[in-house]
Amino acid sequence: MSDKLFGGVWLLLCLGGLVIGWGITTEYSYEPVGPRPFPLVILALMALCAVGLLLRKPDSVRWPDRRVLRRLLAMMVMLMAYGWVFESLGFPLATALLTCGIAMLFGASWWAGALSGIISGLLLFYSFDRLLDVTLPIGSWLS
Repeated sequence: MSDKLFGGVWLLLCLGGLVIGWGITTEYSYEPVGPRPFPLVILALMALCAVGLLLRKPDSVRWPDRRVLRRLLAMMVMLMAYGWVFESLGFPLATALLTCGIAMLFGASWWAGALSGIISGLLLFYSFDRLLDVTLPIGSWLS
């Protein structure tokens, strides 16, 4: 049942995305085909996968217990908070806090979570900012 429910919601989201993607236009053409084909192809492939979920024989599903559901809810809250504080705290600090929180959800000690958060926040910021030349916010509290 959950496969069918997920497949149906996914298919509706893909169809909505296809409608939105069809309206993508640009005032100048920097490619021969423009910006529209890539999202349309990806959304069409995802819609085919959703149809596959709707048509296949469902597996027996056992929903997780309350403890796991609470941890999943905590992770969703952390991810939403990450998106909310991303610009004000900056990428390195927000990523460090998120990594530390997720590590603790998976059973890490506070010092291991903090260490992995600090390392991943700084390493990812350096990788994106210096190596890939992707500008990320440093945080309004530092500027």
